[in-house]
Amino acid sequence: MEKVVLSILLAALLGFILLFVGLFLGISFYAGREKVSPFECGFDPIGSSRVPFSLRFFLLAVIFVVFDVEIVLLFPVVMFIGNSWMWISSYLTLLIFLVLLFGGVIHEWREGSLEWEM
Repeated sequence: MEKVVLSILLAALLGFILLFVGLFLGISFYAGREKVSPFECGFDPIGSSRVPFSLRFFLLAVIFVVFDVEIVLLFPVVMFIGNSWMWISSYLTLLIFLVLLFGGVIHEWREGSLEWEM
């Protein structure tokens, strides 16, 4: 129990030290016009660099990343299927995971997030 408390205190102390070092090193002393203006190969900036971003494109990209990571999480299940005594739990875990994945796709489809045009 004593080692657990010491480990938690050490992790918290290290976290605070890294936080304050990052805050100290991240202070910008000079933020003039030249530093905050976009760089375009030595030319004067044309137009605004703060172009509005398509929220639909962002949501579609986030959905792609989430489902891509979930597909990658399926690969370790294949490794456990070959074991003789773990195949029941592997198949059950795979079934639950695929049901949740398919439920997410159905939810996004019904919500309209997968539709590109309005």
